[in-house]
Amino acid sequence: MWDDVFPIDQVQEIRTKTTVYFGAGAIRKISDIAKDLKEKGVSNVLVVTGRSSYKKTGAWDHVEKALKEQGMGYAVYDKVTPNPTADSVDEATKMGKDLGANAVIAIGGGSPIDAAKSVAILLEYKDKTARDLYELSFVPQRAVPLVAINLTHGTGTEVDRFAVVSIPEKEYKPAIAYDCIYPMYSIDDPELMTGLSLDQTKYVSIDALNHVIEACTTKTANPFSILLAKETVRLIAKYLPKAVENPQDLRASYFLLYASMIAGVSFDNGLLHFTHALEHPLSAIKPELAHGLGLAMIVPAVVEAIYPASKDILDEVLEPITKGAEGAEEVAKTLEKWIFSVGVTSKLEDEGFKGEDIPKLVKLVRETPSLDGLVSLAPVEGTDEVIERIYKRSLKPIA
Repeated sequence: MWDDVFPIDQVQEIRTKTTVYFGAGAIRKISDIAKDLKEKGVSNVLVVTGRSSYKKTGAWDHVEKALKEQGMGYAVYDKVTPNPTADSVDEATKMGKDLGANAVIAIGGGSPIDAAKSVAILLEYKDKTARDLYELSFVPQRAVPLVAINLTHGTGTEVDRFAVVSIPEKEYKPAIAYDCIYPMYSIDDPELMTGLSLDQTKYVSIDALNHVIEACTTKTANPFSILLAKETVRLIAKYLPKAVENPQDLRASYFLLYASMIAGVSFDNGLLHFTHALEHPLSAIKPELAHGLGLAMIVPAVVEAIYPASKDILDEVLEPITKGAEGAEEVAKTLEKWIFSVGVTSKLEDEGFKGEDIPKLVKLVRETPSLDGLVSLAPVEGTDEVIERIYKRSLKPIA
């Protein structure tokens, strides 16, 4: 058992900071949230979202009604794309400044919520830009209040202090993590998510799976991050096949959403390492690449690389997926076969990456702000040779 060897003299910080309204029908809590914001002095709200899902899911009907009931001014920035850019964040921030916004409501998955977190900071630091923020030229201590209405069951960003935005001209996709961008309130309502496309359903759940594979094996992992990781894997292994079979299965959406939420808390505590550090260059180079798909393609090779150092934890956490597998290669192959079994079968070569691209990818891992820090948290040393091998083993199926 991993707990028999866990270093108990390693003092860890355990985090749970956001108030989440969770469950079918939770979107109706936006009325109470808007009232509370008004009582706290919020007068104008910038809504940050994507192009259509905020309306198609019905979330906007509830939000607009709540804002009008409280007499709040609002503007809607609805241009956030997957893998949002610094330019988009600056554009949204300008809209917020022009409005005099003193709070932000995000409606969407990871991209709109991460963009909104960035805007919430920049509305406090009006002389800064998104590039200043993501090239780490300053350390923010403040942000305007943020409410996150989550529309996917994958990122966990509605409960953590992380955000990711791309800088296209440098092919950078850095991550930030600041206490000031924990959402004040979040809404996790599975009724808003049964309309996800089949591919989105797969990719976002595999994102959550990756969060905990990393969070339970970093140098900063703690018993809480490991506990949450184990339950996350159990739930995803049980409910993702059900959701793939029937995307309208509300119970499956509920438990995949719960798995995503606790995975967000898990990596907020345990942090991340190789898989996210190595995926970010992929979707920075190819912005159309879904983040969850990028993770799915490389996580088997990551598990193979870290297994010798994290055997006890991985054997227990991944047991619902890899039961009976022994050794690094067999565990990695079994995980890959499970990912294939839910319909995610692409590898790097299928998405246009080749062996000759690997040196550039390794260079981006080293140069992109924040990614080297993630690599340093891996349970094995993140040498160039280790990173190269992970990419190489991910070009084609391991099995």
